[in-house]
This record gives sequence, structure tokens and C-alpha cells, in this order.
Amino acid sequence: MAILNYSTKIDYHKTIGEISSILVKHGASKITVDYADGIPDALTFVIPIAGNKTPTFYSLPARYRGVLKALQKQKVTKSLQTEEQALRIAWRNVKDWLAAQMAMVEAEQCEIQEIFLPYIVLKSGNTLYDDVKNENIKLLK
Repeated sequence: MAILNYSTKIDYHKTIGEISSILVKHGASKITVDYADGIPDALTFVIPIAGNKTPTFYSLPARYRGVLKALQKQKVTKSLQTEEQALRIAWRNVKDWLAAQMAMVEAEQCEIQEIFLPYIVLKSGNTLYDDVKNENIKLLK
């Protein structure tokens, strides 16, 4: 089975705009697109933690290189095994994931900050997930 959205033709810039709109609708501000070598690889945005006026930053990655590897492993048509297509798919998958998560927020199954907790940017500049992964933050074992 091919990766979700593998055949999308929707430009990733359009999808990034749609993601930004979803985030704004749910209280985000100061949304920026982070680029690496001229390629959009994450969105950084602010959503305050309930009752806290201090801006809380989150960084939501697209990780398109992983998508490209998945396309190659799954032997998707060669014409779709491009960086451009991987970018379209990665950002579309982020949008679909975000839409599903916002449905849970709207249904009061969770708070928006819970969803984005792994992506919260710490004072070090790392995300919480990165620090847990790299064992900079010790978890109960």
C-alpha cells in the first residue's frame, strides 16, 4: 500500500497556507515557515498554554526526506519519487494529521497544547521530543 497522499498534485505552498489557517482558527499566532536550504521544513507558531500569557512556541516539522525514502521503498512510480512530490505529500500529511487532531480538540477530547506537547520549543531551542529522544530529559524507567 502506498503512502497516504502519494499522488497529490496540490502545491506544498498552498498546503502550508491551509495549515496556517487551521492553526490561526485554533488560536495560533506568529506563524513562520522555517526553511533549510530554501526548502520549507517546519512551521513554528505560538499558542499560549491555558491561563499563561507567556508565548509558547511550537515547531511542527514536515520531514519530507523520510517521505521520499518511503516512496522509494514502496516502489511508487518513478515519476512520483521526487523531492518536489515528497514535499507535497509531507505537507499534505501534516495538514491531514492536524485536521484530525483539531477535530479531537473541538470534541473536547483533549486540549490543543496536549497535541503539540512533543513539538514545544524549549529554551535550548530543541523540541521536547528531541530532548527526550536524546535523553537530555530523563523519563521514569
